Amino acid sequence: MILSDSEILTAMERGEIVIEPYRRECLGTNSYDVHLSKHLATYRNRVLDAKAHNEIDHFEIPPEGYVLEPQINYLGSTIEYTETHATVPFLEGKSSVGRLGIDIHATAGKGDVGFCNYWTLEISVKQPVRVYEGMPIGQLIYFLVQGEILTHYHSKGSAKYNDRTHLPVESMMWRNRF
Repeated sequence: MILSDSEILTAMERGEIVIEPYRRECLGTNSYDVHLSKHLATYRNRVLDAKAHNEIDHFEIPPEGYVLEPQINYLGSTIEYTETHATVPFLEGKSSVGRLGIDIHATAGKGDVGFCNYWTLEISVKQPVRVYEGMPIGQLIYFLVQGEILTHYHSKGSAKYNDRTHLPVESMMWRNRF
């Protein structure tokens, strides 16, 4: 079941959902709009290695915007810091963003119960697109969880994305055993 706007507000009052900064006008019928921060990053190497720590270079979107180019994997982040303690958050791109040819996540649209952080975006474009700090980029949808949660994400020792940061975070695939 997807939470409605009133259920999202109730969950926020109970501390089960945290959104900072929170703006009432960003609350949709059954979602909350999130915005692109000024922070972007790209990988240093053109060829990435799943077993290696692939380092990234951070940069900021200037006031006049920044043109994203095809065939480059950009990492971005949301302005909003979020916590979810009793629901599963899903991040989807806004339809207006998709109609510009912007994908905001390659595969990682689902968060875990207990995810407490800014969202790193995996951004790719179909053609050159100028983006701006603060533009609406996605929407969070919250799903109820059935059953007891044994270990929240932020409590897992193996969680790779627990360090709170407003900067985009590179892939931590290299920490997996395979």
